[in-house]
Amino acid sequence: MGCTKFGEQWDKSSEDLIVEAYKEAAEDAGIEIKDIDAAWYASCFEEVNVGRGGIPLARALKFPNIPVTRVENFCTSGTEAIRGACYAVASGACDIALALGCEKLKDTGFGGLPDLGTGEESRFYYPNLTAPGMFAQIANAYFAKYGLSREEGKRVLARISWKSHQNGAMNPRAHLRSTPSMDIIINAPIISDPLGLFDCCGVSDGAAAAIVVPADKAKEFRPDPIYIKALQISLTPATGIGHQSWDGIHLESTRVPGVKAYEEAGIKNPREEISLMELHDCFSISELITYESLQISPIGKARKDVEDGFFDLDGKIPCQSDGGLKCFGHPIGASGIRMAYEIYKQLQGKAEPEERQLKTNPILGLTHNHGGICGSLVCSVAMFGNEL
Repeated sequence: MGCTKFGEQWDKSSEDLIVEAYKEAAEDAGIEIKDIDAAWYASCFEEVNVGRGGIPLARALKFPNIPVTRVENFCTSGTEAIRGACYAVASGACDIALALGCEKLKDTGFGGLPDLGTGEESRFYYPNLTAPGMFAQIANAYFAKYGLSREEGKRVLARISWKSHQNGAMNPRAHLRSTPSMDIIINAPIISDPLGLFDCCGVSDGAAAAIVVPADKAKEFRPDPIYIKALQISLTPATGIGHQSWDGIHLESTRVPGVKAYEEAGIKNPREEISLMELHDCFSISELITYESLQISPIGKARKDVEDGFFDLDGKIPCQSDGGLKCFGHPIGASGIRMAYEIYKQLQGKAEPEERQLKTNPILGLTHNHGGICGSLVCSVAMFGNEL
C-alpha cells in the first residue's frame, strides 16, 4: 500500500499525488507498471482531478492500454475501488490489480464540499441541506433519547475529538497535528449546534493506493501481506426520511453491512475480536453512533466506553489510531483507502513513528465509511487480517 501526506497540497497536482501514492505501493509490493492487469480509480469530483473516467489515473501512471475503471460512490468511493480490485482478482479475471483514490478538495475554492447532487430527497426533505446540520440533528436526537444534557453530550463528543487529535499529532502524514485541550474543544465556535469546530472534519488533498493479489500468492510479493476478510457495501433507499420509522439516530445503512461483514469474516463477538478500527468520523457524533451501530458498544451506552478510554490508543479497541478524518481531512476518493493503509501498517507492526504502533499485537482491523444524506446513505464496512 501507499499513502501521501494529506493537507493543503498547493504545490502538487492530482497527478503528482497519484504518482506518489502509487510509487510507495509498487515498491511495497515489488512490482512494476507492466505487472498490473487492471486498475480502479476512486474520485468524487472529476472537475478538480482534471479529467473524466479513468483517464487521470491512466495518464498519470502511463498505463500501457490496460482497463482502468473510475468509481464514485460518495464517501465510500475509496473502499469501492478496493472492492472492484478484489472482486476482479477473486474471480480470476486478473492476477494483480490496483485500487487508488485521489482528491484535491482544497482546489475547489469552497470552504467545505461542493454540491454533491444527492437527488430528489435532498430537495424535498432537506431543503438548504448541510452536512453539519444533518449530524447536529442526530446529536440533539441522541442527547434527548438517551438522557444527556447538552453539556454532558458536548463533553462526550469532545472526548472523541480529543482522542483523535492526540493520535493525529504523532502522525507525519496527517493534515492537522494540534492537540487542543478538552476545554478548547468544548468551547470552540459553534458550526451547527451542538457541533463545534472540533466536532467537524475538514477537507484536504491526498491520495492512497493498494495492490491486490490472490491470497494464496501474497507471500510471493512480501513476507507480511494483509488479507481482506470482508467487503460489504449497503445503500438505504431513502425510506428513513419518508416516514417516521427511523428514530433519526442510528443508521440502518451502517448496521446492515456491519452484520454482513462480521458474517463474511466469521466474527461472532466484534467487541472481543476486533483489534482496531478506522471509522468515518466526518463529525464526532458520527463516530459515537457508529460504535453502537457496529455492535461494539451497547445501543445508547457508548458514552461509558468513550469516557473509560475504550477507544483510545492504549484502549481495548483503538479507533482512529492515525487521527481519523478529524486530523487527515476528507479528500473523498482517497479516505477509504487511507483508512485501510493505517490498518495495513498497524497489522504489520510497522506504523510510523514507532510510538503510534499498537502494543497489543493487532490481528484484525475494520474500516467504515458512509456518505450521502442521513436516512439515505451509502455505507461500507471492510475487514482486514494478518493471518490467512
